[in-house]
Amino acid sequence: MANGLNGLALCLLAGLCTPALTLEIQSASAHEIETRAGSERFISHRREVHKRTADANALASSDAPIESKPARQSTRRPGSGSAKGPYYVDFRARTAASWGHAFVWYGKTSEREVEVAGLTPAGDTLPYILGHVMWVPSETGASYGDLDPQYLTASYRVYLNEPDAKKAFAYIKKLQASSPVWNAETANCTAFIGSIASFMGLKTPVRWKRPEDYVNSLKEMNGGRQMVQLTSEQ
Repeated sequence: MANGLNGLALCLLAGLCTPALTLEIQSASAHEIETRAGSERFISHRREVHKRTADANALASSDAPIESKPARQSTRRPGSGSAKGPYYVDFRARTAASWGHAFVWYGKTSEREVEVAGLTPAGDTLPYILGHVMWVPSETGASYGDLDPQYLTASYRVYLNEPDAKKAFAYIKKLQASSPVWNAETANCTAFIGSIASFMGLKTPVRWKRPEDYVNSLKEMNGGRQMVQLTSEQ
């Protein structure tokens, strides 16, 4: 809670807080602030770690990749990859201490390895607060909770063939490298995954939706289609 109050004091002294933002911060519970601070400390400790083992039993029914390197024996059912496409991008949303978070999983269906990309503010509680009125440094890899099935609130998975997957995956990495800042209104997590969806030729909702609503709307707007084919220009 001290971090939240210190952040509020700094924000007020700098003249950056809007009345609505001040009210929002003051009404945040100690549980939310402590939860986010704990999550960010975990992220800081694991900043160079971009993959980890997820819960195999909880995710097996969705054909999701469930482990980081080294890859173990595939859990893919015979023929399932050929029917849907050997590669995938999974647009996902999860709970968080406040608004929630949107991100993507991507990889190969025949492997238990998963890559994660998303846009979050780097650091502790203060950057998150300041990010509502200014740009703050970002992180674009896996964040706390991205691989935990109990936090998942929405998912929309699409499949690609190998040539298209190479293009899409290269775009994701390029987007990560070219997204140095985070802002709650503009350069946020839904805008980040929306850029990926647009590159893949999918229709996208407005970026100001809650992450869960954004992913569900993305799926609805595209008729729940599972296969994606990129155009020759992409």
